Amino acid sequence: MPFTESDHEFLPSLISAATAVDGQSPFSDQSLVDLGSGTRSLLTAEWNGHPAAAALVTRNSAPTEAELVVHPNARHHGLGDQLLRQVIERSSGQLLVWAHGDHADARALAMKHNLEPVRELLQMRAEVTSAEVLASGKVSAFREGIDDGDWLALNARAFAAHPEQGKFTAADLDARKAEKWFNAEDFLLLRDTVVGEGDSVLTGFCWLKVDDGVGEFYAVGVDPERQGEGLGRVLVAAGLKRLAAAGIRQASLYVEADNTAAVRLYRSFGFSEYSIDIQYRLAR
Repeated sequence: MPFTESDHEFLPSLISAATAVDGQSPFSDQSLVDLGSGTRSLLTAEWNGHPAAAALVTRNSAPTEAELVVHPNARHHGLGDQLLRQVIERSSGQLLVWAHGDHADARALAMKHNLEPVRELLQMRAEVTSAEVLASGKVSAFREGIDDGDWLALNARAFAAHPEQGKFTAADLDARKAEKWFNAEDFLLLRDTVVGEGDSVLTGFCWLKVDDGVGEFYAVGVDPERQGEGLGRVLVAAGLKRLAAAGIRQASLYVEADNTAAVRLYRSFGFSEYSIDIQYRLAR
């Protein structure tokens, strides 16, 4: 179902309460965008006559994907079990469920319903220091309405094998640009000048999301044909320099736990593990 006014009233308070207790949002940005566009459905469970738990579930997709959360004041009353049963009953085929934060309650619920862990997403954090940007290409801010197409094409190449980021569409980009946190000056693009032609080619990007005093490396990508040239290090350094200049003192990012090259790069800048997101799978 599309996002309704009643959802707007219920979900923000639920998300805020869960985030305050769990240390991170129970839903990804993309899930909320999908809910707004109608490509995800909202399922709820009530406690004492009021909605106290929610799940966002993809519609008409294979596999089915879901995220769910119970209000901290209503936990340990079976609402998570009730909600997950709804998700399972309304889906068919393979089901993927993200648990943001490797919490004991989520593990127990997954085990009860025979869901197996299949992916680990690390959240890493670091104190921000002003890193020197290495001289390799030109770093400039994203230009709305000008760089959209080039960036979408590069993002698709850079994340071709990624199940979420690789599917990023123009509509998804427009939805992010409409968010309060979006700032084109925090969307850094790396370009190389084509010798003899005077044109520049987009080779990488570092997209920052500054929200609640934390600077998140929202997405960092490099043209696959330019990997191995140290451009990722250039982009991370540029991102840290941008955050330091803005007075941000804490940086965060998400990275697949099995992406050893990326994890090694981020550790070299002082990032360390903060929490773990687990994706569970129910195969039928």
